[in-house]
Amino acid sequence: MGALQTDFSIYDRIGFEKPPIGVKFMFFRPQGIESLAMDKNLSFCEMLREAQQTRTPFYFSKENNESCVGKFLLGMEGMAAFAESGQIGARLQIFQEPRANYAFYQHVPRFDGGTVNYVAFSPVDKLTFEPDVLVITARPSQGEIVMRSMTYSTGELYNSRTTPVMGCAWCFIYPFKSGNVNYILPEMIHGMKGRELFEEEEMLISIPYQWIPIMTQNLQRMKMHLPSHNSKQEYLEEFGQIMKDLVQEAENP
Repeated sequence: MGALQTDFSIYDRIGFEKPPIGVKFMFFRPQGIESLAMDKNLSFCEMLREAQQTRTPFYFSKENNESCVGKFLLGMEGMAAFAESGQIGARLQIFQEPRANYAFYQHVPRFDGGTVNYVAFSPVDKLTFEPDVLVITARPSQGEIVMRSMTYSTGELYNSRTTPVMGCAWCFIYPFKSGNVNYILPEMIHGMKGRELFEEEEMLISIPYQWIPIMTQNLQRMKMHLPSHNSKQEYLEEFGQIMKDLVQEAENP
């Protein structure tokens, strides 16, 4: 596991209520990090909140308890046939019939068996390793700043991919496997909403390792709080002045 080199202190300036969490997928047991307590029985998505609340790094493995489908998605164990056939989602009334639940399973990102044996979680201020995915819990106004740091120097489009269940796959696994920044609304995901893990107005932004240097550097360069966001009046005045200046410059090159 490579030693931490990235300076994440710029994220403090955004003022998140909950610390961003670095996530690492590993084949070998991590050194210098304690295991999640064996008496805890958390879902994969709950481990994000656990790291935020305890503010202590830990790792999860197949030896730990897990109360949802996290081990299946991580390739640590198989999924029960009745579950994979779509029975659960239909009985929860999320899907009309098991066939719809089964069909959507074919699109959910997951790891091949045995490739991920350990998953480490750490608040950014306690990070000792370069994360594979940085997961940020934000208010929409804070999320706007983070997402703008992606497009600021690249022009990249914002994209959100998720499903009504197995939201943890899109929060942790999809960004890592695809290399795409993803954002999701926990309120739209059955388990996250039912477990009351996040506030109704919160969003999750997942940044894969390929984008962490770009977005971190852009946060250091760009203006975080734009004047136009202060009020409609300031927006109209600023935009109007820019248009006036551009017309004058175009007429008098």
